[in-house]
Amino acid sequence: MQIKELLRGVPVLAMHCDPEAEITGVCCDSRQALPGFAFIASRRVGTDGHDYIDAARETGASLIVSQRDLPDCASVQVADGNAALAQICANFYGNPADRMQIIGITGTKGKSTTAFNLKHILTKALGAKVGLIGTVWYMAGEEILCDSKNSTPEAPLLHETLAKMAARGCTHVVMEVSSHSLDVGRVGGIRFASAIFTNLSQDHLDYHLTMENYLAAKAKIFSMAGCGALNLDDAAAAGLYPALPCRAVGFGLNHPDAAVRAEEISYAEDAGASFTAVYGGERHRVRLSSAGQFMIYNALAAITAALELGVSFRDACAAMCTAPAVPGRLQHVDAGQPFRVLVDYAHTPDSVRQISETAREFTSGRLISLFGCGGNRDRTKRPLMGEAAARYADLLIVTTDNPRFEEPDDIIADILPGIDRDACPTEVIPDRRAAIARAVSLAGPGDTVLIMGKGHETYQEVRGVRSHFDDAEEVLSALKRGGWHA
Repeated sequence: MQIKELLRGVPVLAMHCDPEAEITGVCCDSRQALPGFAFIASRRVGTDGHDYIDAARETGASLIVSQRDLPDCASVQVADGNAALAQICANFYGNPADRMQIIGITGTKGKSTTAFNLKHILTKALGAKVGLIGTVWYMAGEEILCDSKNSTPEAPLLHETLAKMAARGCTHVVMEVSSHSLDVGRVGGIRFASAIFTNLSQDHLDYHLTMENYLAAKAKIFSMAGCGALNLDDAAAAGLYPALPCRAVGFGLNHPDAAVRAEEISYAEDAGASFTAVYGGERHRVRLSSAGQFMIYNALAAITAALELGVSFRDACAAMCTAPAVPGRLQHVDAGQPFRVLVDYAHTPDSVRQISETAREFTSGRLISLFGCGGNRDRTKRPLMGEAAARYADLLIVTTDNPRFEEPDDIIADILPGIDRDACPTEVIPDRRAAIARAVSLAGPGDTVLIMGKGHETYQEVRGVRSHFDDAEEVLSALKRGGWHA
């Protein structure tokens, strides 16, 4: 692609290159800046690409795009490196987002489940081929393109992935949109057909610093969307609702302005939930494979968004009844043992509280809970997660999650002050494999073992190195050693 085509729609302040020169690749990582590539210096999470311009030149980049005027090399100066990165990547891959309907989902919790739910509804009700970009996988229809790198990938990978989806015949794409990606403009230039706001609770304050900043980042999605679906039972979403810059529909259980509601809710222990979905004068019974009130909110979110995408209320509800479980979300691990083992991605104070409360409701024996906290992330939530887990557990095991570059013992030391160890017996086992084995060995008939934090993840990151680790696999190994076989 010629440079002049690459820069279509990008405000240029200065140009020191041949606009008809060919570019064969785009990147924002200097290590990928090969001859023929354009390196776009942008502000990414935790780093500034301008610090790596010299490195990109050394590896052979044919063009530097940055906010600096660099007359001594082939370069383009732009006003905003982040906005330029998003537009350049869209141009390079043929603006694939313009050829599909893109639905963005933001919120602290429920994004992945809502995304899988909506993908299922659009597939069943419209016969559409639907792409998925999120925390678990990147998919085109039922084809898994790759495991997730980030919930919302960097702009080069994002538009490359969208191009693959368009080439495979996808007409819709459901994607999780993180607060980080909105804050740094990673999804700039994408016009969302619909945006969903699930909820807001404490997370990522290591980056956003305040809840106000966190909310403001997430709210940006509505200025990029044709319509919105918001959980009005969530105080943050309800506060945004009256002044949104796009058309919006509310959903919920209690709020009087919720157009889509759930009534007559019932739970079948951990086997699922059912409710009557209400919209206008219509009422339809919906059955879910997973229990928990939060699963009802996720279902309502998907149903509400589907209405704006041309699905009838009846068809959306019917499709929701056959939605499959999402990997790592209230996932049962069963080898015939006389107790439940659940693996869940809960990794915020509120999600730990919700999943623990749900598990407590259907557990006749003891609730044995296990969790840790990720390293190099918001430290203030660690004691809050400890308090939430201990409130419902009969026995709590504190272990390691993904410590990244922090020492596991330091992370655990941040968790323990939130736990009343007199009220909830607590064991500290830093080795997660040993901790899971211990939890399973302690369980008896009627008990529930709840393993939180990693969910679908198949790795553990220690000192920057990722090694294979799958909570569900570890549970099955522990059950096998105990004499139970799937």
